[in-house]
Amino acid sequence: MQSFPLADPGPPDLRSPARFLWRVVRLQRWTVLGGMAFGVVWMGSQALVPYVLGRVVDEGIAGEDSGALVRWVLVLVGLAVVQGASGVLRHRFAVANWMLATFRTTQWVSAQTIRLGASLSRRTSTGEVVSVSATDTVAVGRALDITARGTGAVVAFLLVATLLLSSSPVLGAVVLLGVPLFVLALGPALRPLHSRQAAQRGALGELTTLGTDTVAGLRVLRGIGGEAAFLTRYRTESQRVRTAGVEVARSQALLDAAQVLVPGVFVVLVTWLGARFAVDGSISTGDLVAFYGYAAFLVTPLRTFTEAADKVTRALVAARRVIALLSHEPVLPDVPVRPATSPATGSPLQDAASGLLVQPGALTAVVSADPTAATALAERLTRYVDDGEVRLGGVLLSDLPLAEVRRRLVLVDQSPVLFSGSLREELGDGAVDQALETACCADVLEALADGLDTELEERGRQLSGGQRQRLVLARALTADPEVLVLDEPTSAVDAHTEARIADRLHEMRAGRTTVVLTTSPLVLDRADVVALLVDGVVVATGTHRELLHDPAYAAVVLRTEAAA
Repeated sequence: MQSFPLADPGPPDLRSPARFLWRVVRLQRWTVLGGMAFGVVWMGSQALVPYVLGRVVDEGIAGEDSGALVRWVLVLVGLAVVQGASGVLRHRFAVANWMLATFRTTQWVSAQTIRLGASLSRRTSTGEVVSVSATDTVAVGRALDITARGTGAVVAFLLVATLLLSSSPVLGAVVLLGVPLFVLALGPALRPLHSRQAAQRGALGELTTLGTDTVAGLRVLRGIGGEAAFLTRYRTESQRVRTAGVEVARSQALLDAAQVLVPGVFVVLVTWLGARFAVDGSISTGDLVAFYGYAAFLVTPLRTFTEAADKVTRALVAARRVIALLSHEPVLPDVPVRPATSPATGSPLQDAASGLLVQPGALTAVVSADPTAATALAERLTRYVDDGEVRLGGVLLSDLPLAEVRRRLVLVDQSPVLFSGSLREELGDGAVDQALETACCADVLEALADGLDTELEERGRQLSGGQRQRLVLARALTADPEVLVLDEPTSAVDAHTEARIADRLHEMRAGRTTVVLTTSPLVLDRADVVALLVDGVVVATGTHRELLHDPAYAAVVLRTEAAA
């Protein structure tokens, strides 16, 4: 029994779609070879049935030899047993190939998503990631699924051609030459199908992105009355996907028609020639029976060839999309160009661009009339961007491994995201109770039927914005990082809750560095140091009450207070 995820999925080959698929085949070569072996036995035993029937007729019935009749009937029964057993095993290996290839590709995509981290949204769209994960990985798996029957079809075709050549060189030559011509005849149908599938796949990714973005911002859209505009846009994109789908269906219909017409014509030709030879006396009655059987059987390998061509075509389109995603590099390198010695715990944090100096162990608040400048500062302080020089204990963050930066400095931004799963797993193994109390989550737990064991929906959609914001804050507090940067952590809660969070945050984070970017007087009044940011530069520092005498500071803070 194969367990997933794979302990080591191996590295993919990103040089081309064909090389990518070949790499997948090589990584699971034993299951592929097993499926191919049983596929050969399964379809080969079917190919031998007409030959045995011919011998039953010629030697057993026409020759009136009861011993030969029994012997060939037993061979026929044996072929049936072999066919049944090998068919079961072939199917098991084929499904294993499909699942292994699908999940292996999914692991590569998942690992790349984790590796890109915050860079993911800057490299590709959400819809593209969803489409690759849900559609393209399956298409890769289906290409591996067809290897068992495809190989069996090739061997069975060669076996039938050999048997026909031994009985009638003309019929054997027709089969040997006709099947390659049949495969070539599918080329005109496959080429447009390939390009149209690629076009439909791209349009589908864009539509998925639009749908995802619309759902994520649905509350905002309703607030500004923008539903109609986005509905119109979604309808337009949907029609584009529909048109692309119709084009794919048109090419697919031509391919399906060719799958029926061309093998049918070929089988009719073989049957007609066999009947002519039987009338002329060139072949025996048993040979004629066998030829009819061969003609009927050849439909299976011929249709398998067209199915394989279709699945491989789809897999090549899918592999191109997968490669595009796996080829993206993070905005920030994992390994620094100039590695430096890690600074001591409890070191000051300094941003050269703004002039902000965050003293260790203090709760520092930053006020800015421009939310964009505040967010940019938060991203610099935690190295989600490499704009300017940010130093921890005199060491540039860019000179530290990114994993160390993520461990020591944690950012909670203005777009809190909760993951699917139980709330207990979401919060981790730290001081959960204290973190929940600090974030004022008591009412959130009371509203959840199973408390900490409640299963959260995707992005915690069953919760309000304020509930999600507080749970995300609790999750960050549970991690207990050396430096915690909070960008407007109380923007979605009421004033009473905000005041309690400010008091408890100061108490829980005592002795550890905390930076809060906010314009809330309730939070600013609990800060040890407040810095005023104007045009992205710190122009004043002090306590909240001291800075209230600064007109620039008061204009930002008191306007917020009046609005509250």
